[in-house]
Amino acid sequence: MSVEFVDTNIFVYAYEGGAGSKHRNAVDLIARLFEEQTGAVSVQVLSEFYITATRKLGMKSQEAEEAIADLRGWTIHRPGHEDVLRACGIHRRHKVRWWDALIINSALELACDVLWSEDLAAGQRYGTVTVRNPFA
Repeated sequence: MSVEFVDTNIFVYAYEGGAGSKHRNAVDLIARLFEEQTGAVSVQVLSEFYITATRKLGMKSQEAEEAIADLRGWTIHRPGHEDVLRACGIHRRHKVRWWDALIINSALELACDVLWSEDLAAGQRYGTVTVRNPFA
């Protein structure tokens, strides 16, 4: 069973109660990935979530930390030097934003079939990874 990579924006919507259907879709997706034990993230996603949760969502630092701690059982990519170099190639080849290139590389390194994101084009393939938008 393949793991499914989740981009930061999905977690933000899951904790943003006023996001309507995006909130419900994000919560449902994350709940399914918990149940199936197929969720994957990177250190970058965890870091971006923490900053966004404490600044934009107004979560207390400890609340954001607890949300991140809940993901302890997920597959977590910890990028190194070679990952940055591979992301350089993805950035150049696919003309995506730098931070998205790092996300794509993490999904590829974890052998994910799916990368859940609102920021990337749904249906776009990067090697073996296909972008899917849970809000489309």
